[in-house]
Amino acid sequence: MITTDICIIGAGPVGLFAVFEAGLLKMRCHLIDYLPQVGGQLSEIYPQKPIYDIPGYPEVKAQELVDNLMEQIKPFKPTFTLGERVDHLAKQSDGSYIITTNDKTQVHAQVIVIAGGLGVFEPRKPALEKLDHFEGKGVTYMVKNPETFRDKKVILAGGGDSALDWTIYLSKVAQRVTLVHRNETFRGAPDSASKVFDLANEGKIDLILSANLKELGGNGHLNTVKLENKSKEEITIDTDYLIPLFGLSPKLGPIADWGLSIDKNAIEVDTRDYSTGVERIYAIGDINTYPGKLKLILCGFHEAAIMMHSAFKYVYPDQKLSFKYTTVNGVNSF
Repeated sequence: MITTDICIIGAGPVGLFAVFEAGLLKMRCHLIDYLPQVGGQLSEIYPQKPIYDIPGYPEVKAQELVDNLMEQIKPFKPTFTLGERVDHLAKQSDGSYIITTNDKTQVHAQVIVIAGGLGVFEPRKPALEKLDHFEGKGVTYMVKNPETFRDKKVILAGGGDSALDWTIYLSKVAQRVTLVHRNETFRGAPDSASKVFDLANEGKIDLILSANLKELGGNGHLNTVKLENKSKEEITIDTDYLIPLFGLSPKLGPIADWGLSIDKNAIEVDTRDYSTGVERIYAIGDINTYPGKLKLILCGFHEAAIMMHSAFKYVYPDQKLSFKYTTVNGVNSF
């Protein structure tokens, strides 16, 4: 049994920053995440993607932000359970909770903070025969390590930001990159789309529009992908990897059965403290919803700060949250 003050479900950027806010209030944290590493979607899906809306950083790579957050919380010594899914929640007679994961890890905490981003998310997969046969054998739904594709032939499929960003990035790594999109225009950022068109015009990538994935081929490992264009013509491309980037299908998983108020796969909260309506359970970041909600990392940071001040009363019920400042040799401290 792991014993802690706060159990945070989700080790993405908002969950990590919540550790910092808890640490300032002398509260211990244990984090649980279904992914095998901290960082959430930033580390799992686009670690090299630049982020532009973090205060004080004109530009910061996703993984760099995660690394900085880990450095920031190091003094508070959080503990982690990674690669496990929260399966069961049991309320105790004193109001605290015991969480049990799918691997039977148990965590006893006074407060539960749900910071699970989009929840337990799964990639949206193309409807192709033999797709499952080639998963892990040439078909992958995310770029964990770009060096995997060094000097390889890679086909990406999709029209959003992830497809555009990885096409641009992998054009400098792979032997040959082909981007396939079913439409003539992209859903992603116009600047990224412009860069992809420039790469195609310069002959640095192959861009195939108005075409769909039709068939996979290979003996043990993927080696061909057949496409069909809007004229019903078929195109077969030799490849080492196919990366379909059609977005994610979010699911709350067992959290949906905790008696929380749910609206379209998001948890409704009170904006005074981001409580869920179930005592001692809070939700912060992309997994919550309220009028005027913006799904931005910096908004999740704000929510974490407010929420931890509310959680204090459950961890230290006999103490009042207040600070007394003193000045020693001209230096303010508390």
